[in-house]
Amino acid sequence: MRNLLVSGFIAVAAAAPAFAQDVTVTGNIALTSDYAFRGISQTTEAPAVQGGFDVAFGGSGLYVGTWASNINFPGYGGANMELDVYGGYKFAAGPVAMDIGVLGYLYPSADDDVGGDLDFYEVYFKPSIALSSQFTLGGNISYSPDFQNETGDAWYYEVNGAFVASPELSFSGAVGMQNVDTPGFFGGEDEYTTWNVGGTYSAAGLGFDLRYVGTDVDNVPIYDDRVIFSIKKVL
Repeated sequence: MRNLLVSGFIAVAAAAPAFAQDVTVTGNIALTSDYAFRGISQTTEAPAVQGGFDVAFGGSGLYVGTWASNINFPGYGGANMELDVYGGYKFAAGPVAMDIGVLGYLYPSADDDVGGDLDFYEVYFKPSIALSSQFTLGGNISYSPDFQNETGDAWYYEVNGAFVASPELSFSGAVGMQNVDTPGFFGGEDEYTTWNVGGTYSAAGLGFDLRYVGTDVDNVPIYDDRVIFSIKKVL
């Protein structure tokens, strides 16, 4: 699956310029006290260095991108890196902004014979609407036909919102629910709820984010509620 996702990413990137003349490339780099994916620490509550780039093809709405982070998955054959590749299409349906695409989660350093196959992909649908000049309400529906560790069909549902208090300060939060076919995969559960709320302050070309993250899974440290601090730079 890893080769298929990378090949598809390259194919989309090569074909997309035919739809638009202008290509915009942006990059980002971040340092965070913990990498939490849907409330679950991917670094056993240790810091992470992250970064990636995005390519937007003019007014076509097409985009592709990639992103990477260090991880720590004990028992998975030395899995210490996550590499994401994605591509999608953004468009407007009246007042609603639509974003549909495919995202592949790849773990190049993992040994599939130790712990199982970590690689998987999701298709996603992310609508959002600006309710005012300051407040945006959004959602996320993601589906994987074979989730991490070959655990079968998985769905993720999320409602999120963002409030821009000033050009420098914004607040955001989300509540989501993740499920999977395999019983007990998430700390003894086959589904769980996750949430986060926090604020971002921009200064000196950097974004400083302080966020409270949690899940309803008990007695598993990587699911515990925690406060995460991140510093991000858009290049």
